[in-house]
Amino acid sequence: MKDRGFKPRRKPRRMTLGLAARGAPISQLKTKLMGKSRLKENTQSAPWIYNPWLDLIVGCGAWSAPLLLLSYFSLASNARTWSIAFYVLALFFNYPHYMATIYRAYHRSEDFQKYRIFTLHTTALIVLTLLLSHFWLKLLPWIFTIYLTWSPWHYSGQNYGLFMMFARRAGADPEKSTRRALYGAFVVSYLILFLGFHTGPSTDSLFLSLGIPPAVSRWEQIILSLAFVGLSAYGLRNLVRATGWRKLIPSLTLFSSQFLWFMLPAAISLIRGLEIPQSRYSSGVLAVMHAAQYLWITSYYARREAGEVTFTAKRRQSSTWRPLAYFGVLIIGGIALFVPGPWLASRVFHHDFTSSFLIFTALVNIHHFILDGAIWKLRDGRIASLLLNSREKISDAAAGAGGRFVVAGRWLVGSATSARSLRVSAALLLLVWGTVDQARYYLALHSDDLGDLQRAEAMDSYDSSLQMRLAQRAMQDGQTQQAETAWRRAVQTNPADPAPRQGLLRFLVDQNRFDEALNLTEASLQLTPHDANLLVDRGFLAQKGGHPELALASWNQALAVDSGQSLAHLYIADELDREGKAAQAAAHYNSFLETIARQRGQDRPSPERLIAIVLRMADCQARSAQTDAAVHSYRLAEKIAAQTRQTKLESVADVNEAGLQSKAGKLIDALQLYQHALQLDRSTGDDNAAAEDWFAYGHFLDDAGFPPRLAYACLLKSEILTRALANPAVPESLVAEQKEIEKRLGAQATRVRNNPEPVLQQALALRR
Repeated sequence: MKDRGFKPRRKPRRMTLGLAARGAPISQLKTKLMGKSRLKENTQSAPWIYNPWLDLIVGCGAWSAPLLLLSYFSLASNARTWSIAFYVLALFFNYPHYMATIYRAYHRSEDFQKYRIFTLHTTALIVLTLLLSHFWLKLLPWIFTIYLTWSPWHYSGQNYGLFMMFARRAGADPEKSTRRALYGAFVVSYLILFLGFHTGPSTDSLFLSLGIPPAVSRWEQIILSLAFVGLSAYGLRNLVRATGWRKLIPSLTLFSSQFLWFMLPAAISLIRGLEIPQSRYSSGVLAVMHAAQYLWITSYYARREAGEVTFTAKRRQSSTWRPLAYFGVLIIGGIALFVPGPWLASRVFHHDFTSSFLIFTALVNIHHFILDGAIWKLRDGRIASLLLNSREKISDAAAGAGGRFVVAGRWLVGSATSARSLRVSAALLLLVWGTVDQARYYLALHSDDLGDLQRAEAMDSYDSSLQMRLAQRAMQDGQTQQAETAWRRAVQTNPADPAPRQGLLRFLVDQNRFDEALNLTEASLQLTPHDANLLVDRGFLAQKGGHPELALASWNQALAVDSGQSLAHLYIADELDREGKAAQAAAHYNSFLETIARQRGQDRPSPERLIAIVLRMADCQARSAQTDAAVHSYRLAEKIAAQTRQTKLESVADVNEAGLQSKAGKLIDALQLYQHALQLDRSTGDDNAAAEDWFAYGHFLDDAGFPPRLAYACLLKSEILTRALANPAVPESLVAEQKEIEKRLGAQATRVRNNPEPVLQQALALRR
């Protein structure tokens, strides 16, 4: 039989299970190698691997829509429940799917030697990186960013490979242009998600965003979306023309899964401005679906391999495939990949459990991505025979495979009693270990129950995240001593993590233990001397401890490290204002406002706080003879207050600006501002503010040369409001000014005192 899939027109490209090799993984191989010749066991025309329902739901991702909708609507309200559920599912899907690749690459000595560059050298490099990252935690964000960015590419590659596999099994033999269009559609869908990941600053300390400007990213995603539509339409139309749409149901289902996994979230992000959570694509429901899909196709390969081994050994039994044993190996091996490492690093070396778990997670995934792309070379004769039902000759020769590693491996999987005992013991140990790990994770998430958190701590206390939850729960229960102990253990476990340190600092500040808090910042700065946030905290604590020089030096050092530290500008401004250096203080207030203007709305101070800062800046500008700048600042405060309905602060800004306008001789402007402030006071019912503003208005009218009876009525109104307050205390300046105007008014003063309201209305109605 001629095999049309291997015409030597040109040197074939290496094709892998992932997108990275640009070849169609299982798909092209399954059809090209099949050609016209098929094994008798697969003479039927159905394209299915197992059966239609399993293949469509798991292999093609038909369950994507309901699972994604379920996770989307319930994840926010039941985050803790979902987190526990995903951690349990990882034992049966995520962990085994990594082990399936290890099993494929290492369980035969021939494969181990054939892919030695990956099974040995690359693995050694990954192990070295794993060890180094435990001692140099600055590597963790880089490793985790690579993992999170690579994951959706890996998912896309698997989807594309299975898409083409089903198309080939349906009888399609797409031309090069069609294959390129379809491949391009999968690549474009990934690139759109990539742009979403790396747009703007990162909101996750473990993810290093490229910081693509939102405007640029938006237009790039729109252009790529149009390209996706065009490429998809062209490629799918040609496939449907060749085979009809019914035969392409598996491929079309896979294509819809790719759309739901990547295009739909990006479209929602573009339309509604929602951020795409990077970690959701590696640890959530999408990862579970991908892992299940991977186990579905690799189990098929393993089953066929077991049957072929029997055939090549010229044995006549039906098959050596044992699915329960196979999946048992994957589950136990998956536990071995993820569970013991963090536990040993934590218990033996006192390393932070959470950081260690993240390191193992990222590097095991990266190793899986690399190894997976290497071992699924579909031109390989053995893979062709087992997956594609071709008649390519299989060689069982080990081809030089040997060495101590292989000998040890053969002994371990052999029938010797000692080897069998070792296997059983190791399996039981790993199962118990995995169960304990699950129990600990469950207890650690029960932050509402202090007893559960304490039981989780008893299993492993070297976990900064657990210690922080324990401290927070203890504080809520009023157990401050236990909370402090937990905070200190969290800092000791992971001194490079700012979160535990900040929690302990807040605790010490709330306890008014400023000296201890200052000592903590000094000790932390020994580890991270260029931590701008820590320098700002040291300045704040130094000021509280009566060390203004150290405070200013710390804040200035923080600005030298990071000019975007807005709080440093604010603290410096407050200190300079306190020292009477109004001009310098105003400059730092202005820098603070310019910095927060570039921040997102949710990161800015509340309107009340922002207006108060603008008013302080305006006051400093006024005291340093920067009249025009002060007027501009007061108007800014008035505008913000009016927009945010902060009526009391708007009144304050009006009165302060009116005082400046009066000094500048702009009496009409001052008159209108005073009158507007009094109207605002009346609307809020704030008698205290109204009393002060009537006093200021009366003083202005008298100084500006308006009829003295108008000024006298305003002063009387201020006195009446003041005496009605809970703690009346009429200012001496008010009493003195009243007496001075009374002398000028003579008998008219008595008439105004007896009936001030008509005169007050005249004062409020003044226009010139």
